[in-house]
Amino acid sequence: MTPALAPEKFNFDLEFGAGALAATPRPRRMIPSDEVESIAAAARADGERAALASLAAQQAGAVAQIAAACAQALPRLAEVAHDHRVGSADLALACARAIADAALERFPEAPVRAAIEALAREIEAQPRLVVAAAPELAAGLQDVLEAAARGIGFEGAIQVKADAAFGAHAFTLDFGDGSAAYDPAVAADRVTQALAAALAAEGLHAEPLIPGSES
Repeated sequence: MTPALAPEKFNFDLEFGAGALAATPRPRRMIPSDEVESIAAAARADGERAALASLAAQQAGAVAQIAAACAQALPRLAEVAHDHRVGSADLALACARAIADAALERFPEAPVRAAIEALAREIEAQPRLVVAAAPELAAGLQDVLEAAARGIGFEGAIQVKADAAFGAHAFTLDFGDGSAAYDPAVAADRVTQALAAALAAEGLHAEPLIPGSES
């Protein structure tokens, strides 16, 4: 029995002779210089357009971000402006109270004299004028009232009553057919309440702090 031969691997040999393959030279294309310049110019133009488009897109995005930031900031700015107005009003009231208190301390009889002069027509024909005031104010009112009454032509009797229930510099005038009252503390509270109501009604819709800053 003949022994089996071991299989051999496939072997593929190539052999090329000297003239088996020959490379065919490709003809070179000569591009005129003006065509080269035109191509380069077109490429530059395309690059510029692409750059400008990218820049415009970036600018649009930045503007959108600024607009969004402003939209978020404006309500807060309105709140800050309102708080500023409230603070300014409080400061103005505090200054006014300080000035008024100093004036009343310096000229305590001035409000009474002003009240008599303002009510001259109502008082002048009355037979009697009764003034009630805090004790510290009533002590020095008699002479002041008589002088003021003479100035308006009042010839009736003047009576001053000290009443500890009255606050500092507060008084009432009773002239029969009518009466008038003054209390600086009550007057200050009314002004404060009126200003607070005005600021609350105005809210965040007030005029801009800087004229022309809002359209």
